[in-house]
Amino acid sequence: MAGHNRCHGPRIIEGGVCFNLWAPTAESVELLEIGRPPCRMTRDADGWYQLMSPTARAGTRYQFRINQDLVVPDPASLFQPDDVGAPSEVLDLLTLREASPYAGRPWAETVIYELHVGTFSEEGTYAGVEKRLHYLRDLGITAIELMPINDVPGRHNWGYDGVLLNAPNARYGRPQDLKRLLRAAHDLDIMVYLDVVYNHFGPQLNYLHSYAENFFNKRHSTGWGPAVNLEARDGAFVREFLIENALMWLRDYGFDGLRFDAVHALKDDSEWHFLVELAETVRQELPGRRVHLMLENEANQAHLLDRVEGRPRYYDAQWGDDFHNALHVLLTGEDEGYYRAFADKPLEHLARSLAEGFAYQGEVFALHDEPRGEPSAHLPPEATIFFAQNHDQIGNRALGERLSKLVSPEKLRQTMALVLLNPHIPMLFMGEEAAVETPFLFFADWTGEAAELTREGRRKEFAHFKSFSTPEMRARIPDPCDERTFQASKLDWSSIDRSPGCARFRALTAQLLQIRREKIVPLIERGFVSAQRELLGDDPRQGGVHVRWQTKRGEVLQIVANFAGERLPMPQLVEGECLWRGGPAEEQHLLPGDIIVRLGQVRPA
Repeated sequence: MAGHNRCHGPRIIEGGVCFNLWAPTAESVELLEIGRPPCRMTRDADGWYQLMSPTARAGTRYQFRINQDLVVPDPASLFQPDDVGAPSEVLDLLTLREASPYAGRPWAETVIYELHVGTFSEEGTYAGVEKRLHYLRDLGITAIELMPINDVPGRHNWGYDGVLLNAPNARYGRPQDLKRLLRAAHDLDIMVYLDVVYNHFGPQLNYLHSYAENFFNKRHSTGWGPAVNLEARDGAFVREFLIENALMWLRDYGFDGLRFDAVHALKDDSEWHFLVELAETVRQELPGRRVHLMLENEANQAHLLDRVEGRPRYYDAQWGDDFHNALHVLLTGEDEGYYRAFADKPLEHLARSLAEGFAYQGEVFALHDEPRGEPSAHLPPEATIFFAQNHDQIGNRALGERLSKLVSPEKLRQTMALVLLNPHIPMLFMGEEAAVETPFLFFADWTGEAAELTREGRRKEFAHFKSFSTPEMRARIPDPCDERTFQASKLDWSSIDRSPGCARFRALTAQLLQIRREKIVPLIERGFVSAQRELLGDDPRQGGVHVRWQTKRGEVLQIVANFAGERLPMPQLVEGECLWRGGPAEEQHLLPGDIIVRLGQVRPA
């Protein structure tokens, strides 16, 4: 990071609080400490405004006044008790740190459970999540991943349109409540990951353009407008802002890992790419802890996942969207939107993902008509996170349907076995373990023009889909800014706790996770050295896959799955132990919906 001693946000020091604001395009800045007269802040040549207040302390509320006119919260605010447009509150981060931090768990043991704090429980709070930790532990979950909790305007939001990245959303509780959730999870040996968004800021109550235009780089554009500036002198201050954020969550709150959203939108032509600096800094600053860093990266940049002596050089893993998209096409037959790039040969895309991590490794991607990805066959399976559902793949559907509403129970069971018993890192989305049918819709609490643009944008997004080709059809799409859309997305725990169907599927999930823990995890720890794949059947759009992974010791993990509507010839099975059989046993054929998982040994030559 840059070599100066300034930092973003308030810092408690002996004798008061030092307030810092990088506002290079502001002509003047005043500190408005609630209950005290305004104080003019001093500026340096780089556009930093600073002031030490002897009257401020933890709990003090304050704002900044820009150019004697615009009153704004601190962009590095640590807490906003009354929403993002209100005064910020000074927080003593040192009170959150642990003298002996939880060490975390090995990456090979990771089973991720993604959840949205506001809809996971009826309370919609950190305390509501805490109440269900024993349930998750007993299921076999080893890590929960919170969708973004940075503060956003309004009462409810997915979290990906944050404007104050350092401030945990007050609707979920105070920072101390968040810390209590982490401590409770760690007491049960459950890791806690956090989804963070550095590629853009939300559309409402984001004041950075008013006093820090250089926070954004007009040379690069994204789907959200000008890219966050990561280049040259001003970009160094922005990089610091983001890296300080990552370290705050990991060091001060004690999160065990971070998932970085849509990093392909982090445009950076610097020689030292921001993603490399971020990973290197985190690993340097937090030695002795197992800190897991995960990417969402449409670019499939395998070099960011490289290993050095068996350990991640930069990032532990990337979300495996290729696996999901190919699997979804096979299960549902859908071929619109981003599924179009996988609809030509979904079996091959699925098999290649299972064997090599990415389906696209430099081939032309139909949606963009340009090459996508880098070779990934050299990476270990645990460098990719596989899932059948997540917040995006459910919530970005017009009606927010889960797989449980789209496919048969037989296909759902086959899918769960495939996701949990392959050697990649598995992830479930909240409620998936019980096959709930509660939708997860896109929701926000925008007002005015932003709300109308969101509604219209949502309808236009689906206009090219057959099911929503007319205005009447698109009128069925729930309004993202309607309170009922948010409420409809809350998990129905009475159904999860009492429904016989949910209980049966939950028992299946727990059984599969026990097999994974006892049989698959030791293989990952010993290390896979090769993988082979084979397609079953003559139709590239429906058939079966046969994948074998081999460890350094010669152990072979084999998965055979039939996604066709007819039986397929049985490939040669490895001699050894059958870990799972998803259908009626038949020696010569693989029946529709069947999946076989076996563990054997390479035969001596």
